[in-house]
Amino acid sequence: MSAAHADAAKAHAQHRCDWAESNPLLQSYHDAEWGVPEHDSRALWEKLMLDGFQAGLSWLTILRKRDAFRKAFKNFDPEKVARFDEADVERLMQDAGIVRSRAKILATIGGAKAYLAMQAAGEDFSEFVWGMAGGEPIRNAGPERLVKSELSEQMSVVLKKRGFKFVGPVIVYAWLQATGVVNDHSADCFLRNPG
Repeated sequence: MSAAHADAAKAHAQHRCDWAESNPLLQSYHDAEWGVPEHDSRALWEKLMLDGFQAGLSWLTILRKRDAFRKAFKNFDPEKVARFDEADVERLMQDAGIVRSRAKILATIGGAKAYLAMQAAGEDFSEFVWGMAGGEPIRNAGPERLVKSELSEQMSVVLKKRGFKFVGPVIVYAWLQATGVVNDHSADCFLRNPG
């Protein structure tokens, strides 16, 4: 958690975004992680892969299984995940701790290969993401809750061309929110203007 987030949490009655009020795990995630600008390439990649697993499910489901995902996917080390073979896929399909979707597992392996291909071409994943966003967090001004944006649509197209899967514009938008590329904290949330 950034110092600004910690200070904001202490200084307010902690009115949160409505989606985070229903569960202590969501509250903790919201207060410490969601919307905090992430610049570490590997952390950005991990979060994108987890958002892909979330497709069709609740984020709470993924949060509850996140530690199991990290164990199953070797702490989301792209070099290790890219080497997964059919035996690894079968192992993961038997792992009750994660979402057992063959398509999503294969997408994560493919996502590791795509991430490494970007690296091999001299392209830093964080610089790619933040460069498309203009280098600074985007603050949405309106009260409406967006599910996608022009940026998420553009980024979805580019990611798909690079070999990523489960990166449609809605998933990409949720990822941009989670990683702080987009600040979508509600106007009355104590983290809307953390510092």
